[in-house]
Amino acid sequence: LLRATMNNVFQTAVNQWRMKPEPLTQNQQVARLYRKSLKVLNSWCIEREIFNEEGTAIRNSIEENRDCSANKASRLIREWQQKIQIDYCHPDPYCVPYMPGGTLFMRNPPIPMEVCFPDGNLPADAPKVLFNPDMTVCKKETGKAATGSLLVDFTMKSMY
Repeated sequence: LLRATMNNVFQTAVNQWRMKPEPLTQNQQVARLYRKSLKVLNSWCIEREIFNEEGTAIRNSIEENRDCSANKASRLIREWQQKIQIDYCHPDPYCVPYMPGGTLFMRNPPIPMEVCFPDGNLPADAPKVLFNPDMTVCKKETGKAATGSLLVDFTMKSMY
């Protein structure tokens, strides 16, 4: 009883401070749906010509229903979302090769200089940059400076 009461009180306190997401307009929903459908299409179509043809077909199907009523538009959006999520979802979606889950991620990472030169005497031509696990150069200004410990989430294909 105490636990259920505490959970309800906690949930009430959290809900007071949690920001409610603003409802999206119909144009925003369609734009996000179109973008998502192109990403799904990219997982299925390897050749650029086929991708362009199929992308044009998706765009034309959206344009056909541009001036429909709000009820019909919301029904079409729901149907298209379900179609993308269930019918067209790729079992192994495409990801950029150097990002987590890609084929180049952490492949042949450079050996740390401390291992190569344990005494600290670095040669003059030694590289002076650090690399992230995705093989990009560590830069503070880009927010990608994987110095110290790093968490790689392979299920979400991202790193923190």
